[in-house]
Amino acid sequence: MVANTMVCVIRVSVLVLLLFLFLSPANAIRSFPAKTRDGVDESGIEIDLGLEFSEAPEYRNEPQCPVSSGEEEGSVSVCDPVLIHIAMTIDVEYLRGSMAAVHSILKHSSCPDNIFFHFIASNSNSINPDIFPRIVKSVFPSLNFRVYDFDDSSVKNLISSSIRPALESPLNYARTYLADLLDGCVDRVIYLDSDVLVVDDIRKLWRTNLIGSRVIGAPVYCHANFTRYFSYEFWSDDELSGVFAGKNPCYFNTGVMVMDLGRWREGQYTKKIEKWMEIQKERRIYELGSLPPFLLVFGGEVQGIDHRWNQHGLGGDNVVSSCRRLHPGPVSLMHWSGKEKPWKRIDGGKPCPVDHLWAPYDLLRSRQQKEQLLISSYSL
Repeated sequence: MVANTMVCVIRVSVLVLLLFLFLSPANAIRSFPAKTRDGVDESGIEIDLGLEFSEAPEYRNEPQCPVSSGEEEGSVSVCDPVLIHIAMTIDVEYLRGSMAAVHSILKHSSCPDNIFFHFIASNSNSINPDIFPRIVKSVFPSLNFRVYDFDDSSVKNLISSSIRPALESPLNYARTYLADLLDGCVDRVIYLDSDVLVVDDIRKLWRTNLIGSRVIGAPVYCHANFTRYFSYEFWSDDELSGVFAGKNPCYFNTGVMVMDLGRWREGQYTKKIEKWMEIQKERRIYELGSLPPFLLVFGGEVQGIDHRWNQHGLGGDNVVSSCRRLHPGPVSLMHWSGKEKPWKRIDGGKPCPVDHLWAPYDLLRSRQQKEQLLISSYSL
């Protein structure tokens, strides 16, 4: 009887201790420690991300979808012509947003097996990029994807200060180098920011017709005051502002773009963007980060896409505690561009109404789920 009582006391004590660990701050949870191939980082210490994701539901192709040549073998070639290619950056700060974005794309796609994701990760931060393939695979076991190392040094010296420090991140400029990072057989890609939700079939966006020699397609907003994106020095210099001569440039958001990488490579557009970044370092012709160089190179030459594919500004632009409503009309993609992100506002207990539309796609395991899993595993 005493022995049985002692066993019960020990079990209860262990359970209380484990619950205490789960109820402690999130950085006590070591779900995805960042390790090198030898098991630890260079300092010999496991780096804790403090994140734990649930496995996403499995989404499969509808009967009418084209069949990938490698589907029967269980592996899909990145060069398969039936694939839809989507590129996104991936890092610790936006990892939760990236997982929600992928989840939304798969959920609303008629042919999810035919999507190939290209994740771009920085190779110069404290987290080893090897961790990201492990996380993605654990959340989406059947996903076709590849993680690429982005060399920050290739662009770091070209970046100038911005109105927001986040816009100065080298990874924010990775979209400029997609034509170099992705395989040469990938001649078209959809680029998406990590703070988006897709609530329509991504195949519709993929089928965007880039007419003539258009290199990129995006929703354009000609009612916006285009002049405010550049400095007085820029507009007062006829040689610089002459880049828009004979054009009707309109604002577009680079967080959602259909890109023809074949035309990009032929036209050497990476070098054209870098040229304007070099001028910015010398002359200070704009204040925002990676957007103005795209406006300078492509302004007036963007293939317009229906506005439903970028309901942007839901993060309040650059204003803190600013809730935005969806624009009137149909919605295919919601974009929390701006300083505030839905997961941060939700965690902070001050979500905006639109953030409740993001929450169902969030795969971060809640504290209640962790406690239930702990109790279930202990009872076994």
